[in-house]
Amino acid sequence: MQLATIILTLSFLLTTARAVPRALPEGKLPADKRLAPLKDLNGYFPFRPPASGKDWAARSRQIRHHLKVAAGLYPEPDRTPLNAVIHGRIAGDGFSVEKVYLESFPGFYLTGNLYRPSGGGVTKRPGILCPHGHWKDGRFHDAGEANIKKQIEQGAEEHLETGRNPIQARCVGLARLGCTVFQYDMIGYCDNDQISYHLGHRFAEQRPGMISPEGWGLYSPQAESQLQSIMMLQTWNSIRAIDFMQALPDVDPERIAVTGASGGGTQTFVVSALDPRVRVSVPAVMVSTAMQGGCTCENASLMRVEEGNVAFAALFAPKPLCVTAADDWTKEMKSKGFPELRKLYAALGVPDNLMLHNRTEFGHNYNLPSRQAMYRWFNKHLGIGVKNPEQERPHKRLQKEQLSVWNAKHPKPAGGEQFERSLLAALNADSAKKVAANPEIARRGWEVVLDASLEHAGEVEWDLVTKDEHDAYLVMAGLLNNTTYGEQSPAVFLYPKEGWNKRAVIWLHEDGKSGLFDGEEPRAEVKKLLAAGSAVCGVDLFMQGEFLADGKILSQTRRVKNTRQSAAYTFGYNRSLFVHRVHDILSLINLVRTDKHGAAKIDLIGLKGAGHWAAAAHYAAPGVLDRVVIETAGFKFIKVMDIRHPDFLPGGAKYGDIDALLGLAERPCWLVDDKGLPPWLQ
Repeated sequence: MQLATIILTLSFLLTTARAVPRALPEGKLPADKRLAPLKDLNGYFPFRPPASGKDWAARSRQIRHHLKVAAGLYPEPDRTPLNAVIHGRIAGDGFSVEKVYLESFPGFYLTGNLYRPSGGGVTKRPGILCPHGHWKDGRFHDAGEANIKKQIEQGAEEHLETGRNPIQARCVGLARLGCTVFQYDMIGYCDNDQISYHLGHRFAEQRPGMISPEGWGLYSPQAESQLQSIMMLQTWNSIRAIDFMQALPDVDPERIAVTGASGGGTQTFVVSALDPRVRVSVPAVMVSTAMQGGCTCENASLMRVEEGNVAFAALFAPKPLCVTAADDWTKEMKSKGFPELRKLYAALGVPDNLMLHNRTEFGHNYNLPSRQAMYRWFNKHLGIGVKNPEQERPHKRLQKEQLSVWNAKHPKPAGGEQFERSLLAALNADSAKKVAANPEIARRGWEVVLDASLEHAGEVEWDLVTKDEHDAYLVMAGLLNNTTYGEQSPAVFLYPKEGWNKRAVIWLHEDGKSGLFDGEEPRAEVKKLLAAGSAVCGVDLFMQGEFLADGKILSQTRRVKNTRQSAAYTFGYNRSLFVHRVHDILSLINLVRTDKHGAAKIDLIGLKGAGHWAAAAHYAAPGVLDRVVIETAGFKFIKVMDIRHPDFLPGGAKYGDIDALLGLAERPCWLVDDKGLPPWLQ
């Protein structure tokens, strides 16, 4: 039904006058898909292959940008001097090991070991990054003698000492093939403990002392509003590790590769997707349509709302990509995920640049058969040219005492909570400077943070439910049915009984559509608009009004079943309530503006408690709104103190906060905070 013809509709139901008419019977909730259970990391994340290479070129740019924003690296920090230190060389059989530490950001150190082939002069070799993953003790891992004996019986390993540390084994194996290998620590592992293992990988409860608009810590609402996470820090470390490798005199900067398993597999496909310098990639036992990564370090707010790990791995196309599957969450990769990747590589004309090493008889691993597949892949695609590269020889396993970076001559840097605060503050200052200097960065950041536009708001139909007739105006309640997304929002339209001026005013309120009324009558400002000939609309945005069974204003948003209090477990897979509400406003605007005989002009009003929604909708609807009235009442995303607050918005502060939404909007609004109400509302 067209908006302009609602007044003339004879098929409505006349009802007894009431202050806030309902669109649905008492006790019935809107038929809205968003009321379904939230998605979590154990959901299903299929990859839709592109129809053509051209289609993928555009889509991959969008996915990559989204991933970069979610990882907190848009814009990237300055690439400050690494001040790399290499020391403590140990000679092995066909390889050497050295200890490394470098500053990926001033005062923030990345640690690890550098493996090189023995003998010979300085020659340009492939440089391989090896993030280790979530094996106990990281690069110091020891699987134990009894465990490896069982694996040898199963065919998963051949040599006892080598198999006890498969992380070290692949570095030795690659060095013996003629590669320079950097095996570096994840946050909180081994020598990299400025931020603790517990905080990086086992964080469970919010820390009240680290929640503050100034001097915040990781996982806090403020850190999330700046998109600061362990994922950010680890990805930045991987990018700087490439800088380090490319600067080594024995590394060919055009032959950089990455391989890691489990959490190291996550790091592998993320850095491979974001850094174009990676030429060959082997993410092991982590790319699948099933579980996406259980650790806090593998999750980030915004990251997997639209796409999953298979799509992120696909961003590496058309370059050589080998993925591995085992008897874990990757066990269905052969039938779910890999066929779609194969279609992508075929569409790009390079089917031989993709491989699946599918050994589901083994559990979660980077065992000898997987390492052998990796050796063959690197040998082929990095031009190593070794005959029988899969022949891994045993070596004497190096112990923690031999590999550890810090000693009396190389003292461990300070860490702890104060360091954490200062690091995040410095990263924020670096980002804020870039955002302030370039409005285009802010705009492209808001594209991902708000995930809202009129173009993608969907098709909306109006379903009239009730009509009340008053002396000077009509009150019509009904449902906004977004047929594109299966959403439904209760709404009320108030029309002057005579002389509608073709102006529709959308009135936002923290109480939803009931905010149009003061008791049994429209509030004074609404009456003034009606008297001037304007129509006024109120809407229950998602989780307002008729969405709430008890009728009480929502104080906390839903969360996934994961009890760990990291926002990324919920908002890495689901849009925030703030984004849903802005989307609902845009859906309503679409209904009003696309009506063939509807409003000639649309106004938007968001006073105290609703001004931040109005600011976001105004920004996301350029050139459509006529008069916009906003009262921020001092609201800032950085001031939200709970990750479950209804107005919590991941990334909301990173790109200039609400001031940027106001300043970057195509047209200025009437800011009530500065000017008071406009004359036409007083």
